[in-house]
Amino acid sequence: MMEGCEYAISNAEAFAEKLSRELQVLDGANIQSIMASEKQVNILMTLLDEALKEVDQIELKLSSYEEMLQSVKEQMDQISESNHLIHLSNTNNVKLLSEIEFLVNHMDLAKGHIKALQEGDLASSRGIEACTNAADALLQCMNVALRPGHDMLYAVKQQQQRFSDLREQFARRLASHLNNVFVQQGHDQSSTLAQHSIELTLPNHHPFHRDLLRYAKLMEWLKSTDYGKYEGLTKNYMDYLSRLYEREIKDFFEVAKIKMTGTTKEGKKFATLPRKESAVKQETESLHGSSGKLTGSTSSLNKLSVQSSGNRRSQSSSLLDMGNMSASDLDVADRTKFDKIFEQVLSELEPLCLAEQDFISKFFKLQQHQSMGTTMNEADEMDGGTLSRSHNSGVPQAISSEKDMIRQMMIKIFRCIEPELNNLIALGDKIDSFNSLYMLVKMSHHVWTAQNVDPASFLSTTLGNVLVTVKRNFDKCISNQIKQMEEVKISKKSKVGILTFVAEFEEFAALAESIFKNAERRGDLDKAYIKLIRSVFINVEKVANESQKTPRDVVMMENFHRIFATLSRLKISCLEAEKKEAKQKYTDHLQSYVIYSLGQPLEKLNHFFEGVEARVAQGIREEEVSYQLAFNKQELRKVIKEYPGKEVKKGLDNLYKKVDKHLCEEENLLQVVWHSMQDEFIRQYKHFEGLIARCYPGSGVTMEFTIQDILDYCSSIAQSH
Repeated sequence: MMEGCEYAISNAEAFAEKLSRELQVLDGANIQSIMASEKQVNILMTLLDEALKEVDQIELKLSSYEEMLQSVKEQMDQISESNHLIHLSNTNNVKLLSEIEFLVNHMDLAKGHIKALQEGDLASSRGIEACTNAADALLQCMNVALRPGHDMLYAVKQQQQRFSDLREQFARRLASHLNNVFVQQGHDQSSTLAQHSIELTLPNHHPFHRDLLRYAKLMEWLKSTDYGKYEGLTKNYMDYLSRLYEREIKDFFEVAKIKMTGTTKEGKKFATLPRKESAVKQETESLHGSSGKLTGSTSSLNKLSVQSSGNRRSQSSSLLDMGNMSASDLDVADRTKFDKIFEQVLSELEPLCLAEQDFISKFFKLQQHQSMGTTMNEADEMDGGTLSRSHNSGVPQAISSEKDMIRQMMIKIFRCIEPELNNLIALGDKIDSFNSLYMLVKMSHHVWTAQNVDPASFLSTTLGNVLVTVKRNFDKCISNQIKQMEEVKISKKSKVGILTFVAEFEEFAALAESIFKNAERRGDLDKAYIKLIRSVFINVEKVANESQKTPRDVVMMENFHRIFATLSRLKISCLEAEKKEAKQKYTDHLQSYVIYSLGQPLEKLNHFFEGVEARVAQGIREEEVSYQLAFNKQELRKVIKEYPGKEVKKGLDNLYKKVDKHLCEEENLLQVVWHSMQDEFIRQYKHFEGLIARCYPGSGVTMEFTIQDILDYCSSIAQSH
């Protein structure tokens, strides 16, 4: 409008006035238009009134509908709430059914199982199987993992109480039955003792073990459900079996002792008789009899699948025919018998212990190396203490491994084995101290095989303890031999010959080499050899110095010759240095004795040539000695004439008789010594001839006998005697 009016800005008042006029025109037009449409307005008003009436009616209907819908809403709300409650109830019923099914399925014990637990026959295999299945089912019911709140249910409490009563009732019935079985075993085994007492065998417990192993699963059940009764059964088993085994083992060792000594219980003393001189020879021959080797016997541990090398196994071979350094009444047969009896004792004890240990492990379920409850300690054992009993079910405090419990049970059951073995070893040592040699070898082998199975086992520990005793006896045997050497006395009226302890060392070494061949304890023998041979050397020299009847050189020569011959024959590697020393001593004293005994058979001639050598030593030339008045040719011929062949032979014959008196027959060194004297005499003869040739050249002076004459004299003398 302003754009259409050119003066709109410049003349506002005119512009406003113009606008006012145009507005009035428009208002007038509007009024006229309204007045022209009044009829239509009335019609419109009428329609509006009718519409209002219709609206009122609709509102009335809507109000009635709203009232109707309000009641429907309330009903629908009630239906919705009812449906929710029904769904919740259904869910709860499903959960309740699940809980009930869980309890019924896991805490319901079949009537057959209940009957088996209450009345099942524990003596028959079928009854034991039924009881085992029932016990397992009961254990499963008792060990079911209840959900939260189950333990507050009266039915669950009632069922648990019923299970506890069944467990207690069956555990009591099982313990009572097994106790009766243990007692019956003692009675049954006692009836067989008389039969086994005749032979050197121990009763076989395998049938008893076989029967009891049928209850192994029930013992495992008892262990996990009522440890108090399990431990009580363990104690009762040890009590019954320890008494049974004590009777059996004592009777067994009694038979062994009787067989060793060949006496009755009342007459175990045996006399000491002089040694038979032929015993050693017989014993040595028996070591290399028709079989050509020592008879082998299999170790009991090897019977139980313990692998051993061929060299080790040979140690359990029969070690025959022991010698003795002291007086003994044993002959070869007695020593062989002792050897076989000792091996039989060990061979019977080993499978007995291993079988019982295996049974204990399986029956009492101790093969698992896990922690377990209190068993017994050493002090309780020594004081006759019992297993500490836990009266509450479950696992007691873990203080020792089940492996230790097996060992402690074995100690309680076989508490008599170690003292009985020690008594047997003491008897063997009393019979013959040399028995300790092959007892050491045998026991060492059995300990070695036992330690290969289980170093901490009862058998390994027990045999190891006994081996200490055997080794102590062996050391005592060596010490006694050394003491006897030091205390040896020789006769002043007879020749010495081969000393007793030298001959006995030869016997000892020969037998020990046969016994200790490839033995585990070879080192012990080598140490004993060193001690013995040094003592032999020292005491041979001591006796030689004290000898009055026999020259010192003869005692040394003969005895060291015997020692050298022994060491050369036996080829003892640790005594190589001593063998060389013995040879050197023998050689030195042989030469010394030859020179001492031979002396100066051509005494005047020897003095003559000593003077000649003295002049040469003073500086006179050898060819000028004959010009000396005291050593001229005439003096030489005069001296030579005093030693015709007849006189020389006579002197040699007297010398032979003298040597024969000095030497002993058993060493047979007479010809050796005589040959050495012959060589020495010839050496002196050649020495004299050499001096004559150098100092009296061209004189034609010779001895009145030749080297051949000397040989003939010596040969003739030796043959004539």
